[in-house]
Amino acid sequence: MMMILNHCYCVSGFIIIYLSLFNHTLASPTFHLCRHDQRDVLLEFIDEFPVDESTNTWITSWDKSSDCCHWKGVTCDGKYGQVISLELNETFLNSSLKSSSNLFKLKYLHHLNLSSCNLQGEISSSLGNLSRLTFLDLSHNKLVGAIPVSLAKLTKLSYLSLNSNNFTSTLPSDMSGFHNLEYFDVSENSFVGSFPKTLFSIPLLQYVSLGDNQFTGPVEFVNTSSSKLQFLGLSRNRFNGLIPESISKFLSLRQLYMSQNNITGSIPRSISKLVNLTDLHLSNNKLKGEVPSFLWRMTTMTLSHNHFSSFENSSQEALIQILDLSYNSFQGPFPHGLCKLKGLRYLDLSNNLFNGSIPPCLSNSIASLTELSLRNNSFSGVLPDIFVNATKLRSLDVSRNQLEGKFPKSLINCKAMQLVNVESNRIKDKFPYWLGSLPSLNVLILRSNEFYGPLYHRHVSSGFHSLRVIDVSNNDFTGTLPPHYFSSWHVMTTLTEGNEYLVNFVRYYSRNLLMYRSMEMVNKGVETRFERIQKDFRAIDFSGNKIHGKVPESLCFLKGLRLLNLSGNAFTSDIPRFLANLTNLEALDLSRNKFSGQIPQDFDELSFLSYMNFSHNLLHGPVPRGTQVQRQKRSSFLDNPGLYGLEEICQQIYTLNPTIQQVEEHSEREEQMFSWLAAGIAYGPGVFCGLLIGHIFLSHKKIFGRVFLLSISKACVV
Repeated sequence: MMMILNHCYCVSGFIIIYLSLFNHTLASPTFHLCRHDQRDVLLEFIDEFPVDESTNTWITSWDKSSDCCHWKGVTCDGKYGQVISLELNETFLNSSLKSSSNLFKLKYLHHLNLSSCNLQGEISSSLGNLSRLTFLDLSHNKLVGAIPVSLAKLTKLSYLSLNSNNFTSTLPSDMSGFHNLEYFDVSENSFVGSFPKTLFSIPLLQYVSLGDNQFTGPVEFVNTSSSKLQFLGLSRNRFNGLIPESISKFLSLRQLYMSQNNITGSIPRSISKLVNLTDLHLSNNKLKGEVPSFLWRMTTMTLSHNHFSSFENSSQEALIQILDLSYNSFQGPFPHGLCKLKGLRYLDLSNNLFNGSIPPCLSNSIASLTELSLRNNSFSGVLPDIFVNATKLRSLDVSRNQLEGKFPKSLINCKAMQLVNVESNRIKDKFPYWLGSLPSLNVLILRSNEFYGPLYHRHVSSGFHSLRVIDVSNNDFTGTLPPHYFSSWHVMTTLTEGNEYLVNFVRYYSRNLLMYRSMEMVNKGVETRFERIQKDFRAIDFSGNKIHGKVPESLCFLKGLRLLNLSGNAFTSDIPRFLANLTNLEALDLSRNKFSGQIPQDFDELSFLSYMNFSHNLLHGPVPRGTQVQRQKRSSFLDNPGLYGLEEICQQIYTLNPTIQQVEEHSEREEQMFSWLAAGIAYGPGVFCGLLIGHIFLSHKKIFGRVFLLSISKACVV
């Protein structure tokens, strides 16, 4: 998944140039003192707010005995001493601007920046009295309601930013009066209404961002005069219809964002006239047809989640650095033209219908790549050994294809690698223990292949110091694991909290692209897609192999572990009591092994443990009476002939009717799916709430939909 940060390379430059010109033309007051009336107005203005001096240390400079033109955030006219600029951004004012505010007495203000001030309420109509304003920034506050009509009086504005507030109205019907406007940003609000056509009649307009609102209807450009427009952001709205041919009038346009709308049709050929366009973002729409050849001159192109099916042949030099074509209907062989891209940073062809082999010529582009995803296609043959120069590669995902042969050893050179995912292929090789030397490897997924042999090599250091998630399930791994096997998995020993995710920032020019790490794992028999992997998530899945012997004692040090699945192996001896030390554990599956002895009573102390499965072992003795165990389903204890005490927990006698048992187990698999979705949605700090919601949902489902089953089987189900 990919998000765009710092929308336009020109934004920061535009602001810096604007401010430098502003400061250059306004001399600092070196000999003219601030006018007393201006000083008093400033002090009365700041007294209107409950300003905390501990968080706003600058306030100490606002001393009545000193020249107010030297106060922090204040700029005066060099000739007359009038206050012409207030830069109070990131000042925690924590209140609203009332219509009687002393701010509106500063009639000579040209520049007003109150961004990130925790301003609340509506914009006062008195703001229109500051008719000399050329710069107004009220972004990143908690402002609500509508833009006051009086704002139309501010005809000298060249910069207007209202983004990241809670406005819910329409934009003014006629915006042509802002004839000096160059920068206009109302993104991240809840504005409604149709596309503001009159805005684009302003001749000096360079930057427009309407993204993250609720605008509807077609995108239309009528009587356009904005020949200087460089950035147009329309993403995450409800615009529909076609991309208008008239967009070609903006010959200076460099960046176009129209993602996550309901745009239909094909990409108009008139866009070829936009020779300065470098960034095109059209993902998550309903576009279809052919990708035109002229788009290969872009540096960034994101077309994911559409219905594109083919590429137009191109002979021109491609300049692509960021290319996302995922979730479309492309088919046929790997596009060999990509092998010629020397500066390619990010390539995502996942979730299409590509087939054939992955060409070795991709090695020509691999040196600059940081992200490569070819997952969920029909690529076949071997995964070529092309990673010798891939020193910048951080993520490789070729899962869910038909790849076979050996695992490429040249991946040892990928010192920046964070995620490797080759699941659901037919790769046949020994465990790549040498990946343990990669210093940043967080996620390793080899499941559902034909890997074989032991997971442990006596003469090789285990490594994997940074590993957070490992899934080698459903292979043919054999052998035992020594007691110290997990001793070097240092990151899993730490407890971390928070909502941060595993991400990658791709920096190019002055822009940032943010990619979230994603993966799939099986939990409780249900395959779960993690679109974002939280940094505090730790998981080990060794299930579906032929590993035998005791569970390594070093596992007890992995305090951060949330998911442990050792099912479907041949582990023996007692269930180790040290598993009770894993206090963050939320899912434990030890089923289908050869464990003997009793279920440790200490497991009831694992307060986060919502799922455990001990079925199909050789366990005996009493089932622990604690709350955590009582919440488990009957299938979690099946096929352990020596276990007793379940009927006391359930206060019912089990009827072991094979037919009923089969129906019940099927229903439990369905319940696990809903339960895991509830947990996955709220993973992290909200996991308890997610599980509670899922539990309530399932309880009602059982009450209303399966009364007949419960009454017959007398099942012990929470």
